[in-house]
Amino acid sequence: MKNVIIIGAYKVGTALVKIIEKSQALNLMAVIDQNEDAPGIRLAQEKNIATGTNWKEYLDQPVDVVIETTGDEETFTSLREVKDRQWVIIPPSVAILVSNLIEEQENLINQISRQSRQQDLVLSSSHDGVIAIDNSRRIIILNKSAEIMTGLTGEEVLGKEIAEIIPSSELPRILDNGKTEVNKEQVLSNGRKIITTRTPMIDDGGNIIGAFAVFKDITEVVEMAEEVTSLKSVQTMLEAIIHSSQEAITVVDEEGKGLMVNPAYTRLTGLKSDDIYGKPATTDISEGESMHMKVLRTRKPVRGVRLKVGPNRRDVVVNVAPVIVDGKLKGSVGVIHDISEIQSLTAELQRARQIIRTLEAKYTFSDIIGDSREMNFAIDQAKLGASTPATVLLRGESGTGKELFAHAIHNGSSLKYNKFVRVNCAAISESLLESELFGYEEGAFSGAKKGGKRGLFEEANGGSIFLDEIGELSSDTQAKLLRVLQENEIIRVGGTKPIPIKVRVIAATNVNLEKRIIEGSFREDLYYRINRLPIFIPPLRERKEDIGKLCDHLIRKLNQDYGRNIEGITEKGIEYLCKYHWPGNVRELENILGRAIIHLSFHESWIDVTSIPSLDTGVQRSSDPQASHHDDQPLQEQVNQFEKGLIQKTLKECNGNKTKTAKRLDVSLRNLYYKIDKYNIE
Repeated sequence: MKNVIIIGAYKVGTALVKIIEKSQALNLMAVIDQNEDAPGIRLAQEKNIATGTNWKEYLDQPVDVVIETTGDEETFTSLREVKDRQWVIIPPSVAILVSNLIEEQENLINQISRQSRQQDLVLSSSHDGVIAIDNSRRIIILNKSAEIMTGLTGEEVLGKEIAEIIPSSELPRILDNGKTEVNKEQVLSNGRKIITTRTPMIDDGGNIIGAFAVFKDITEVVEMAEEVTSLKSVQTMLEAIIHSSQEAITVVDEEGKGLMVNPAYTRLTGLKSDDIYGKPATTDISEGESMHMKVLRTRKPVRGVRLKVGPNRRDVVVNVAPVIVDGKLKGSVGVIHDISEIQSLTAELQRARQIIRTLEAKYTFSDIIGDSREMNFAIDQAKLGASTPATVLLRGESGTGKELFAHAIHNGSSLKYNKFVRVNCAAISESLLESELFGYEEGAFSGAKKGGKRGLFEEANGGSIFLDEIGELSSDTQAKLLRVLQENEIIRVGGTKPIPIKVRVIAATNVNLEKRIIEGSFREDLYYRINRLPIFIPPLRERKEDIGKLCDHLIRKLNQDYGRNIEGITEKGIEYLCKYHWPGNVRELENILGRAIIHLSFHESWIDVTSIPSLDTGVQRSSDPQASHHDDQPLQEQVNQFEKGLIQKTLKECNGNKTKTAKRLDVSLRNLYYKIDKYNIE
């Protein structure tokens, strides 16, 4: 046993005196305080515990623990400076904490003890026999009424398997099937006939953890038959279970008037039993229809209905079931679940997702539709780009899917879990583009935010940035972008300090950058920086074999947008679409299909030629410049002009199909793209 002295005899010290005095492991030697009238001193004197005004009197005593509760730093320092001390010093903060914890523990123990005594009292005073088993089929409850009816005692049977004690018991079957059995006749081993109701005990996770039976002597059942068939008897049988439930429960009679609510219901709604008893079922509804009244009308249960209840308009989900006795409707029982907190968290999560969605790539390579050789070549090039950190330049006409490729490249790279920022260089005015891309410092210009603002390159740091329509950048912005690519750093507008960044750049354009370089509107050095991995996305007219699959994909999307259920497009419809030259590419195809669906009647489920808006199916082709050369030109120049003319002529004969052109010229598709780029062939 440890010897303890307490220094300080006010609130904490007094509480510790009460606690330690009851302890079997601690011996309270003395209570010390300069005030001899302190409450802890008086309490110690009442319990014949030594008291004093100076702790130093106990330096030679066999003290193990000193609890300092005064909070006086000088006293605590003096205690620590005692030489050769053998005691452990507990400071005031720890003493207060220990005192509070011990008091809380005692309160909890007392509360649990009271609840246990109340439960035992309920079971003992019940006129019905109650017997319960756990999931090991061992008896855990046998109340006094059950002892009288079975002729057994709790001391004899508790902890033993029920099959050994009551061989005719059907409770093990309830454990196996989990079904409630109501008013079943049974003969006990002593010859008594009883009527029993057997019920499984199920935890919050839906697991069967035991079963219990409530039973009556059949003689009493006969005498109470009328009462049992009434709603009042149902209320009596359910009341103990309902009041012990942590779920909010409400019961009404066949007229929809309140009969019973449990404490959990009061905590949830703020309405007491007096506010509900005898009142209409609509009393607690703040918003919505009373499900009690609906169940009483239909005699069918309802589940998962959202309502607002109580004066605080708590957002809840309710499940209501009818109570039917002998085929007669006697009322209904409702269980209410509070979802206010879940709803709040869900809303927060949704807001977070909306923010994240603006910084993430939506599409992957699986979202790119097309099996044509040209498209597969572009996809292979894009996958190669995704596997490297090199800058990618996506080239293709408007509507071919350059942004879709940019998303897929990011999601196919090692940066897929980082940010993806999209910038349309043509959609932002020149005066704002620089500050949007690179940010600005406080006071950089009139209207600048206090503290400055991060630019889109800083937002994308560690991830990818997609610069669409890069050919529209001004010369000044091109110069700054070149610095970002060369030095991996940016300088905010109005700032002087470089900010290091690490961003993977994916650029896109639908214009001829080589022509822009010749005209002087695009920097040649920037061109070589972004053109490390050019990817040419073929126009729709060069991959018309993909039109069928594209139509299926776009029709599914448009069905969701327009709330329609169009099954697809007919073969003749596809043939008609394949005759068109598609200057607007996939974007134009989506527009035409959308217009067709809008004009379809609701009883029509297929798009046919007659549904498609009129198209100019005469293929439009640009004039084919003739190859020419002059005898006075160098040989290489004449060869280049001849090669350019031959490629243009073959492209024209193949209707612009680059795969067929490459095959006819017996060159690789990659080499053909290179030469088209080299000779600036439109």
